[in-house]
Amino acid sequence: MTTTLLRGRTLSFLRWPDSADDHGSYAYEEDGAVLMRDGKIAAVGAYAQVAAQAGGAKVVDHRPHLILPGFIDAHVHIPQMQIIAAYGAELLEWLNKYTFPEETRFIDAQHGRRISRLFLDEMVRHGTTTVAAYCSVHKQSAEAFFAESHDRNMLNIAGKVMMDRNAPDGVLDTPQTSYDDTKALIAEWHGRGRQHVAITPRFAITSSPEQMEMAGQLAREHPDLHIQTHLSENHAEIAFTQELYPWSRDYTDVYEHYGLLGKRTLLGHCIHLSERESDAISEHGSIAVFCPTSNLFLGSGLFDYQRYRKRDKPLRIATATDVGGGTNYSMLRTMDEAYKVIALNGEKLNPLASYWQLTRGNAESLSISDKVGTLDVGTDADIVVLDARATPGMRLRMERTATLAEELFLLQTLGDDRAVVEVYVAGKAAKTTMDRAA
Repeated sequence: MTTTLLRGRTLSFLRWPDSADDHGSYAYEEDGAVLMRDGKIAAVGAYAQVAAQAGGAKVVDHRPHLILPGFIDAHVHIPQMQIIAAYGAELLEWLNKYTFPEETRFIDAQHGRRISRLFLDEMVRHGTTTVAAYCSVHKQSAEAFFAESHDRNMLNIAGKVMMDRNAPDGVLDTPQTSYDDTKALIAEWHGRGRQHVAITPRFAITSSPEQMEMAGQLAREHPDLHIQTHLSENHAEIAFTQELYPWSRDYTDVYEHYGLLGKRTLLGHCIHLSERESDAISEHGSIAVFCPTSNLFLGSGLFDYQRYRKRDKPLRIATATDVGGGTNYSMLRTMDEAYKVIALNGEKLNPLASYWQLTRGNAESLSISDKVGTLDVGTDADIVVLDARATPGMRLRMERTATLAEELFLLQTLGDDRAVVEVYVAGKAAKTTMDRAA
């Protein structure tokens, strides 16, 4: 049994913070500790109290740094690592020009394993311990990702993309093979260690009605699985979807018709929703995934976070980097851009709410808050340690920082992977490929 005591300034959220002064929304200890035993959090609180329970545990002193739950990224595309920062296209052109050609390379299982390895290295370097991921259409790409994730004992959600039309032959499957491949992945990987398989029709444009039927059948057969897809990212996408499904009331109605909306359904982007669509998503308990860097980079639009959250039928919301439509791998950078998008919509997001969102908030949206996203006793010990003085500019700004909320906002605004001191996955310090090679 491995037992480690982390000492530092501990911070974990209990509920949504109404303001930067909402001290009841979080648990914070200036001299705190987290006791990790056999991959779980065994105790948390004031250092003196937790140390008394630690026995002969190894002590790692992270003072004066912040100790938080590991970050959670609710929407990423693993095969797009090598097209991040691809110039000058909106969504549909970007897919055809960059994304689909890149994803054809993932027929090679070794390529998939290499990119999965490098992708998870980047996640760890940036403080992210759990993702909801899209692999390519090739079953072997998902197998490669799950194998790499399992080797690291990470809790990740992923799926083989289902797409049988409106893309090059090299990234197409069929309704039957998409069903068969997903069933095989479920049998091999779902519940193995900390792995979770997601049903993953890319979006309505690249799935025929027959394939959507198959996705719905998978959802009925496996109601505990996540479903992930895209919705209302771009006006041209919405118009094309209506051409392909002329009977539908709107884009959301396509997914509703095939039984793909539910409490574990992750809907990427959701920028241009009608009131009817928002009501339907709310009634089904599905999740709108906010991808601010991607939405800005591709010129897709501004996600109306506060309106969606405060409407009479509110939406459950998660946040994500997207990759490669997004512009980096950092959830700190993501929440910095989210703040700006929300400001452009005439509202502000307080710093506490940002960190609630990328820890407990995203965990609740992904229905995994019983496992990750908090420092609650009994949950998995996925933890990130942050240094608000990581760069000269940050150190200078910290001289004028007086409150925890101000420090968190500084980290969100100026921080990136350099602010990540250490990451623990299931109680062990996570290592990148380079670390392991050394």
